[in-house]
Order: sequence, then C-alpha cells, then structure tokens
Amino acid sequence: MAGPHGSTTSLSNKRYTSDEQSEAQKLQPNDEESFYTSCRAAYLTVFKSSLDNITDRQQLCLVLQRAGRNPSNKTLSKYWTAKTKELNFDDFCAIAKREKPAAKAEILKAFQKLDPANKGYILHDDFTKIFTTKGEKMSAEEVSAVLRLADVNSSSKLDYNKFCDTFFSTSDQWAKMAVKKLEADSRTKRQQFGSQIEESPERSASPRNQKISDGNTIARKAESKSRPPSSQNYRGTASTVINMAPLKNCRQVEPSDLQAWHCTRSKGCFFLEENSIASHHYRLQLTLKSTVYLTIKPLNLSRAEGISSPWSSVDTALYVLKESDGRGEPQLVSFTELRNKESYVWKGELGSGSYTLLPFTTGCRLRKNKKPVTKEARLVYRDDNQDLQLTAEFRSALSDVFDIIDLDGNGFLSLEEYNFFELRSSGEKCDDDAWEVCKENFETKKNELTRKGFMDLNLMEANDREGDPSDLWVTLQSMGYNKALEMIEACPFIIDVYTEKSKPKLKVASLESGSHLLQKVLCKSVILKGDASPMDGYEHITIYTYKNDTRITSVIENKSDKKIMVQVNNDQSKNCISSRGLSMFAVEVPGKSTMVSQHVMAVNEKQEWVYNCVQSVLT
Repeated sequence: MAGPHGSTTSLSNKRYTSDEQSEAQKLQPNDEESFYTSCRAAYLTVFKSSLDNITDRQQLCLVLQRAGRNPSNKTLSKYWTAKTKELNFDDFCAIAKREKPAAKAEILKAFQKLDPANKGYILHDDFTKIFTTKGEKMSAEEVSAVLRLADVNSSSKLDYNKFCDTFFSTSDQWAKMAVKKLEADSRTKRQQFGSQIEESPERSASPRNQKISDGNTIARKAESKSRPPSSQNYRGTASTVINMAPLKNCRQVEPSDLQAWHCTRSKGCFFLEENSIASHHYRLQLTLKSTVYLTIKPLNLSRAEGISSPWSSVDTALYVLKESDGRGEPQLVSFTELRNKESYVWKGELGSGSYTLLPFTTGCRLRKNKKPVTKEARLVYRDDNQDLQLTAEFRSALSDVFDIIDLDGNGFLSLEEYNFFELRSSGEKCDDDAWEVCKENFETKKNELTRKGFMDLNLMEANDREGDPSDLWVTLQSMGYNKALEMIEACPFIIDVYTEKSKPKLKVASLESGSHLLQKVLCKSVILKGDASPMDGYEHITIYTYKNDTRITSVIENKSDKKIMVQVNNDQSKNCISSRGLSMFAVEVPGKSTMVSQHVMAVNEKQEWVYNCVQSVLT
C-alpha cells in the first residue's frame, strides 16, 4: 500500500550511477549474495524463469511488492515510461537496489499524522476518504480489501499498529516462502545470481593485497588464488584476472609535421537514454590514399579559464569502417586505442573512398545521475514592462546548446544542423517552408541562424505558451540537462581528421540510438584483438577479453543454437567500475550470436586496478 504520502524512498533516475557503484562495493559478499537470492526468489513468484521479462507496469509493481518494496505510482513512473517496452531481471535487481524496503517506523509515522490524538486507530470513513482522494490514491477495491481484514478492523475502526504488524509479517512470510521454494528446487538453486565464491584462507591472498609488477608471475598467482575451490569444480566457468597499472599518457603517435597536414573537424554529442547511448555518426571522404591521424575528445564548454566541463572525464573512442559501395554493411578497419591526455587517437593509412566513423563511449562514466535537485532553475521572468525575458542561467545553457549543435563550428546553424537538434528535442524536422519563416522572424546570416536568432526563437516559444516553461524543459532534458540546468546526461565531443595528402571531407550522417552496427563492430574488434578463453564444459561458448591502457571489454560468443544465460561476477575486482553498474549481473546471449558482456574502467586512473571476473553459465 503506497498510502497518501507516496513511497518511502525517492530517487530521480533509472539506470546505474557511480554513487550506486560505491554503495554496491560496500556490501560484503554474503550481503550481496543474500540480496540477489532474495531478488531471484521474489522474481520467481511472478515468473516461471529469470529469462522472462517484465512486460507491463502492473508486473513491475507486483514483483517489487514481492521483494518487500512499497512502490508508489510516482516510483513506478520513473522506471516504466512511455518508451519502456520491457525490463529484464538485471533491470529489476537495479531497481530493487535503489528502492529500499518499506520501513515500519516510516509507515507508522505516516498513519500517526492522520491520528493527531494518538488514539491508535482511524475511522473507516476517514480512511476511505483520505486514501481515495489524496496523494497516491487507492481504488475503492483496494480500500475494501484493507477494511475486510478482520484482525485489524473492528467497530468501523482500523487499528494501524496491528495493520503494520500484519503488513510486515505477511511480507516476511512471502519472502521466506519464496526463498524456501527456490532452495527446494535444486535446478533453480544453481541459477542463483549470487557470488559463487566461498570463504577460504586463499582469499586473503587476493590481488587486492598484491603489488602490481611488470612480469607475469603475479598475474598467474593472482589468477590461481582468486579462483576458489568451489568455482574450480563448477561446470561452465571462465575466470579472467588482469592487473592494470596507473594510466600514463600514450607513446607519441602525433606526426611531427602535423601542422602542415590537411585538417577537418566536426562536433557531436553522446546522449544518455533509458537503455542506450545515442550519438552522431559521420561519413569521411578521401580522394587519395593517405596517412591519417584521427582524434576524438570531450568538448570543453566552460567559459571560465582553467575550469573543465563536468563531462571531461568521459571516455571516448572512434571506430573507422570502410563503406562497401552498397554491397553490404561497412567493414571495420581500425579504432582509436591510445590516449594522449583527454584525446583518444589513431594513426594509420587509409585508401581513397568513403568511410563511416562511429563515436563510442563505454557508459562507465556517462550514466544516470541520481543527484537530487533541491531547487529548480528559473528559465523565464517578466521585466518591469511585463515582457517575458530569458534568465541569465537559461541564456547560458542555450548558448552551450548552440555550441553543441553548431557541428561545423562556424558560429551559425544551418538547416541541417538545426534539424539534428529538432530530431533530438522534438522528433520532427523543420522543412524548407518553416525554415523560410524562421529566417523572416529571427536573425540569420548567409541562410544560417545566428546565436541571437536561436535565443529569440526560444523566447518566442516561451511567449507562445505565456511563460509556461514545460516545453522548454522538455528540450533541455533531451539535451542532457537536469532541473538545475546542469548537463549531467550528455557528453559533447569533437573529432579532428588530419590527412597527409588531399583535404578530407567529414560530414554528419545521422544521429542514432543503440546502433546495431556499432554493437556488431564492438564485438568484432574484441574478437580480433582480445584474448579468447573457452568456457569450461561448454565448448560452444567463448569469452573474449580486450584491454588497452584505459578500458577492458568482455564479449561472449555463443555458437550453439540455443540462447544461454551467463552470470558475471566482478566481486573480487579492485578500483573498477563496470558499464553494467553492478558487481554481479547476468547476460542473455541468443543462439549463434555475440554479445558485449561489459566494459570496465578504473575508478581512479592514478591508482592500479585489478579486473577479476568470473563468468558462469546458468543452466
């Protein structure tokens, strides 16, 4: 029962954050295992298998209730939006970790506010009136169900102390019954999403306490000591241990005469969405075979000297694909592997022709932010003449947005650039006729919109709605801003292409979300350059692990006809952050396919870090 005051917890976003990662790392192994066991037990009271997905809002509510949560409508709306089609078991675990179980003291406190005389009960008529008209409204059927509970109701009064006792004892019974059922089914028990690691004296010799060396001896010792007896005998397990040194700038690959090379550049942006990251894609044209030097880095929009933008630590990469003249998908040529300060770079030779450039970020550092906004920024105000004006804070944010969508960096917005913005913010393009009207009403130069014209356009939208900022907020949030006008869910970047011979042509081709081509290319790059590790007992399953100086990427290849579920356990890793946001999770891999398991980076790049991953097949 949500009650008139809503859920007892409130978090602002759905996916995983660095704060949540820190919280997860504080859990002891047994606590983590207990959490996943209880989540799985709750899940299996609603679904036949953890492979089944949540397909509607009501299922999400029910399974959260079975896990001892008390989701309000507002809470459910955070996780089940108009764009949500389904949620899997991993999603459910992440939500359950955020939405803490209902606390008896807090529910009693809410009831006591309705009983100022401290009588210990609420009249049925008052209960019905309050809970069907205020806050998280209950239906008449739900109210009737509560009032039919004989052990907490008598003489038209509800004893809320007894009700709370009944509520929590029933929840506890549900949880115990679910876990008991899970443990009784030995086949299901083997699917537990908890740690497979048992306590043993060998755990004290974990890589957490070992000093990194340049040789392979410690790595081999760490691998043997990190695998406990239970996993050595566990059918279908692959373990990977990699010791990583603190980050240093890459060896110099920049050509000494780079200033004499031809250069072109373009801006773009990563936008964090519910289940994916959207970004601009590019087409590169070369008329002659040439040595090429590529760089990609976050774009610093800060106007204060010496202060970097908050997203400057987000990792970036650029994948180069050769287009096939309409005879199939573009093929991977190479990608930026080295890092020089904030730039990720690649140097090599490319032949003449067309290339697709796909920007990429792991999602380790660009993730949903649950930082609460204590005060919503003002976007507009009325001046002394009662004319609507944009606030200084809003104008500053709009100026940053202008710099982001000015892809060629010439200080003006072409129709093509403006339409990438429109597609992102409204989903619709501005046609030629509308653009002509825009040019008639707002400042333009050489058929392109100026910064002032862009500001005036947003002011006109505010005036059209008589100062209501709702639509303006929709635009800002689509560009990664929160209600405090902080860009926390986007990362602008800039790409430079240098060629030794003829001048290259670089053009934005699209703005895509969750690109199938990018995922395919990611898998291929890891298989080509990573180390292969067959899964014990499952010859048709191979784990590929790729590493460079800044990230590790794991890919699962399933050569069988049937889909598989692989449990991933990072519990013994040190100073690591995973793109999944959890130390333990599961990955479903369809038959005859490859799937990215996770990307991992250092939390603190100035310190050593240890990637210790155990991947097990769940049968």
